[in-house]
Amino acid sequence: MRINRVGALGALAALTLTLAACGGGAEGTASGAPAAPMTPAPAAAAADGVTTNEDVFGPACSQLPQGEAPGSLNNMGPQPVASAASTNPLLTTLVTAVGKVDGLADTLNSQEAITVFAPYNGAFDEVKKALGNRAFNELLGDQQQLGGLLSYHVVPKRYDAEGLAEAKTVTELAGGQVTIGGTAAAPTITDGQGNTANVLCGNIPTDNATVFVIDKVLMPAG
Repeated sequence: MRINRVGALGALAALTLTLAACGGGAEGTASGAPAAPMTPAPAAAAADGVTTNEDVFGPACSQLPQGEAPGSLNNMGPQPVASAASTNPLLTTLVTAVGKVDGLADTLNSQEAITVFAPYNGAFDEVKKALGNRAFNELLGDQQQLGGLLSYHVVPKRYDAEGLAEAKTVTELAGGQVTIGGTAAAPTITDGQGNTANVLCGNIPTDNATVFVIDKVLMPAG
């Protein structure tokens, strides 16, 4: 399935101002997630961006199930990214949104090597609060806009945190770029609207992707 690039997201115009006013921290999000990743820093991973459980870092990683339970690192690792995300308790709203776009989950699962910036549940709560229930539901019902917005969170190349920090700028699957700031131990992602997201749990390995759970929904420039 080819994912169409979208232009300006008219329904999100009001949201742009709201997100800019919120800044880059997560203190204002509904679930009160920590604002920035803490130590330990991620270990250096392979040059192809493939990570292991030992490379995972961030303050929200402790919220993942343990052992072999669904949503644990051991459980997600062998699965392709959309299937892995479906069991991650931090990403239930994202999974619901992906399911609204016909074929998107299959497209993500079929990619060979990608990086996914995955907004946690509280990030979508902020979008819903800013837009209002009606506009938010309209966005969820518009496959073209929603598909483009979600695809703006996917990089068609696999990076670990160190690789992102070195790259500085990466191009998204839907087109458009995001800017990487900070360090490999505490990377930030700045979208096309100038909003900055922090990594809550990064370097999560799945079969075909490295995943970074972030505290903002990224917005393309237009």
